[in-house]
Amino acid sequence: MDVSMIPLDYATLRVIWWLLLGVLLIGFAVMDGFDLGVAALLPVVAKTDEERRVMLNLVGPVWEGNQVWLITGGGAIFAAWPLLYAASFSGLYLAMLLLLVALILRPVGFKYRSKLPDARWRSTWDWLLCGSGVVASLVFGVAMGNLLLGLPFGVEPATLRPVYEGNLFQLFMPFALLAGVLSVTMLAAHGAALLAWRTDGDIAMRARRFGGWLALATGALFALGGVWVALGLDGHVVTGTVDVAAASNPALKTVEAVEGAWMHNFSRWPWMWLAPVLGVAGSLLAALLLWRGARVSAFLATSTAITGVILTVGFALFPFLMPSSLQPGMGLTVWDASSSHFTLWVMLLATVVFLPIVLFYTGYVYRVMRGTVTPESVSENPNAY
Repeated sequence: MDVSMIPLDYATLRVIWWLLLGVLLIGFAVMDGFDLGVAALLPVVAKTDEERRVMLNLVGPVWEGNQVWLITGGGAIFAAWPLLYAASFSGLYLAMLLLLVALILRPVGFKYRSKLPDARWRSTWDWLLCGSGVVASLVFGVAMGNLLLGLPFGVEPATLRPVYEGNLFQLFMPFALLAGVLSVTMLAAHGAALLAWRTDGDIAMRARRFGGWLALATGALFALGGVWVALGLDGHVVTGTVDVAAASNPALKTVEAVEGAWMHNFSRWPWMWLAPVLGVAGSLLAALLLWRGARVSAFLATSTAITGVILTVGFALFPFLMPSSLQPGMGLTVWDASSSHFTLWVMLLATVVFLPIVLFYTGYVYRVMRGTVTPESVSENPNAY
């Protein structure tokens, strides 16, 4: 197909797919994030086996559908950003494996926990489910933190083959760990907001108490991370002229590492400050609403905080997708890591068709599964976990 017949130019399609990648990440964090948060809170909020079953059956019917956002995000990276896919999925192989083990433990725990009435058996699975929620949340946050730090990889100019020269332990640097803890508190607060909304009695009461403190911690850690980025981290700046419509090749640009450079976009486009404001204000509002006994509004507040945090990272990095601490000039950007003009266009058409279908069936499932989950509803359901 002649690309001149495509109504959107190459640069516009690249920006659209950068935005869609952000939408998928936010969708996953909001929809599957409360699954991870509820699992992380399992030994804290629930005190009896009956209460733990209520928590599991709150997320049990929907967790598989929620992971569609993660799978779709991985597929979008593969098709729209092949260099990003190659660099991240190969270089971060062990981190991905750790994440997969944590995610695989969830369905196994859901299915096997209630197979036996033995207290030790169920307690073991409770702690495994809690660990899966904490580890998965931590790894996601550490990954975001390392994007701001830059990852130790390069690209062979002749073949464009990414070469990763780091190891698993190098990912857990102090700033990355701060981002990981932020992710844990953020998603745990989100899970607590869901528990406060969709359960009642002692579970909801404890969820409001713990969730309020977790939301407050999220706001504080996010603000601390912002100060660290502004004053203590080197960001990357593309120097010289970049052809935003050229074929993808990271070797065609020059990059400098400059202290505080991740704040430049906020100076250039002041409207981007809305993102960190949403992150902090959403967290503080969520804490207040949870402590005051709010239900749906508290969940919306934690969703807003998650959206603000992810948008802040994306806005700070733009146009970078995956900066390189080893060879800054080989860092992957929106302008040099995408698929072809034609591929991005075909994928956009497919997205226009299939994304509404995903949204429709997701909404339908939540409509069917709506309502408060109680010990009585769990005991009356022969298919309950």
